[in-house]
Amino acid sequence: MEPKLVLFVFLLISAAATCEYIRPPPRKTLHFPWNSKLSSHPQQVHISLAGDKHMRVSWVSNDKSTLPMVEYGTSPGRYSNKSQGESTSYSYLFYSSGKIHHTVIGPLEDNTVYYYRCGGGGPEYKLKTPPAQFPVMFAVAGDLGQTGWTKSTLDHIDLCKYDVHLLPGDLSYADYIQHRWDTFGELVEPLASARPWMVTQGNHEKESIMFFKDGFQSYNSRWKMPYEESGSSSNLYYSFEVAGAHIIMLGSYTDYDEHSDQYNWLKADVAKVDRKKTPWLIVLFHVPWYNSNEAHQDEGDRMLAAMEPLLHAASVDIVLAGHVHAYERTERVNKGKLDPCGAVHITIGDGGNREGLASKYKNPQPAWSVFREASFGHGELKLANSTHAYWSWHRNDDDESVRSDQVWITSLENSGCIAEKKHELMKILSGP
Repeated sequence: MEPKLVLFVFLLISAAATCEYIRPPPRKTLHFPWNSKLSSHPQQVHISLAGDKHMRVSWVSNDKSTLPMVEYGTSPGRYSNKSQGESTSYSYLFYSSGKIHHTVIGPLEDNTVYYYRCGGGGPEYKLKTPPAQFPVMFAVAGDLGQTGWTKSTLDHIDLCKYDVHLLPGDLSYADYIQHRWDTFGELVEPLASARPWMVTQGNHEKESIMFFKDGFQSYNSRWKMPYEESGSSSNLYYSFEVAGAHIIMLGSYTDYDEHSDQYNWLKADVAKVDRKKTPWLIVLFHVPWYNSNEAHQDEGDRMLAAMEPLLHAASVDIVLAGHVHAYERTERVNKGKLDPCGAVHITIGDGGNREGLASKYKNPQPAWSVFREASFGHGELKLANSTHAYWSWHRNDDDESVRSDQVWITSLENSGCIAEKKHELMKILSGP
């Protein structure tokens, strides 16, 4: 081989070996045209699970006389059922919301398409209820915001045949500018009106003003979750069940110590879990406990210290978090060490927010960290059966969804961990 050719081949191989994925730059916040909908027509329609075989339909209307009524049925334009709900509104500094409606419909058949309309008029919407049995698919994306990357993420999720969307906090990035809650509602409506969106709060939902405004007023008014149905006293933490999974949504920004209402509710909720009925136990909250990114280091430590012993004793399978604007997946871990009876922790705060990506990681990579990358994207969690789930993370690469990480996860239900930790769990549950 000629010397020049040898040099060329060497340089080519060296470049390939050292080349790293070049992350695309942040995209601008989306700008929305003036709302052209009639004042009586529903806006910002989204649905959520509301107890066994029931769904909550939420929407906003500018017509104060609109009733919180939903008509629905299994054929287009034919509504054989009707439900009445409740309405609320709120004021925030110089902003006054429209009339916010929440109406529970049901009982509904599993894995069934329903057609519905809100407030007695306006356009027809279509939703699909989750299946009662495996398999079931969850789309997962946190820290969404309202940027061009958010739109890309939502477009990719829309191509996924999912049953429920899980969002571990930071929805609109309104950050006190209340009309951004309205534009976020319009942005996600095509997806959120068709499949249930189950959300928990992040730091960008707080919006408190000292001595003037309590936190989470906008979030609680607009995104009502099934907290009452799950025995909780707060919309900031609750649980629900779907197709063999018990899913717990916790609050990183409300009290969580061992004497708090949230902790006591969590103990009661865990005590009711039947792993024969729901072999998968999944938990979501905003601030990650296992994070090797330089961003938001140690912010979850106090919540971890308070709650990890209980979640470990309960044999939680998967923990999903956001907050860090990047992706990371761990091995099963507990107390900072590899543990076959610990949970798999996944940070997925990369939905598209305007603050950009957290691109710096700590080195060396911890033993519990399997995969990490600072890119926008979303996750898909398919519970195939009672023992196996398939997780995949899809990077938004130049507007194409690229599957960049995937793994099969085995449930702890048949691992021996539950029996091994039964005494430990009972000790915690019976404590003060």
